[in-house]
Amino acid sequence: MAEMKYGEVPGIEKPISRIVQGIIQVPRGDTEKDEKGFALLDAALEAGINTIDTAHVYGPADVFLGRWITSRGIRDKVVVLAKGAHHNDFRKRVTPYDIGADLHDTLARMKTDYIDLYVLHRDDPDYPVEPIVDALNQFTREGKIKAFGGSNWTTDRLVAANEYAKQSGQIPFAVSSPNFSLADQKQEPWQGCVSISGPGKEAERQWYVTNKLPLFTWSSMAGGFMSGRITRDNLAEFTGGLDKLAVDCYAAEDNFERLDRAKAVADRHGLSLPQIALAYVLHYPLDIYALVGSATAEEIKANVVALNTDLTEAEMAYLDLRVSHLT
Repeated sequence: MAEMKYGEVPGIEKPISRIVQGIIQVPRGDTEKDEKGFALLDAALEAGINTIDTAHVYGPADVFLGRWITSRGIRDKVVVLAKGAHHNDFRKRVTPYDIGADLHDTLARMKTDYIDLYVLHRDDPDYPVEPIVDALNQFTREGKIKAFGGSNWTTDRLVAANEYAKQSGQIPFAVSSPNFSLADQKQEPWQGCVSISGPGKEAERQWYVTNKLPLFTWSSMAGGFMSGRITRDNLAEFTGGLDKLAVDCYAAEDNFERLDRAKAVADRHGLSLPQIALAYVLHYPLDIYALVGSATAEEIKANVVALNTDLTEAEMAYLDLRVSHLT
């Protein structure tokens, strides 16, 4: 039977599931939808997924997640990954004021006293790291967050932040949350996104190997490209929405070759394309926790199977185009 696997993040006493359930795909809103959404989160928890991803910009998601946790009485069992300080249409918002405002909004929405892992949703490279680190440490000292990190932060900025933390005797960033998938991201889907996928990002991946910083990676499915529904022959059919975004970001010949190879590996293991795409991410030699938007109990079970699927080094090399033949 496929079982969940766990890891650790400094500052968080609970084990952290290698698969993180994203809240954005969970039905929520009114009482009826709460029951559907609650059932999905119940299924995730039953499968061993104890870590849930939410964000300030997701609106009522924080409220919904708080209702589920309270109704089940499981705050001590669940790891909440909450993101804040996303930019808006008027300005960048990675400042101590905005970090604090979003954090306190999320705490109030969820009706909880603390966030296990608070992650800055974006970065502003023009803003100094020192006041950001100071603010995050202040909230840690107050017990409002247990650990913190950055989503879509470059390794250079992480180095700057953690060097300042060390020099000032403070807590450093504990995690990073970039995009990572088998597919090579050709352009950022939204402004300010950072990816470590593809051959051009080998230096960034090696930095994470050297520094052993846990990674909470997003978009393992490459925006849906790795599902296989986008092909070389049907690109013109996708004219809007997230599918068009996936076409713009991933529909290149090298990625179609990766897709072809993933299908061959999937057939070998008797699994689906999405399972192999997720297995690739989870078996890459980094400390990875994959943010996954399972929308059904069946998808949750399939993702746990992917976690427990061992890909050989030869298969990994074949998938990311380092060798020409599957052995």
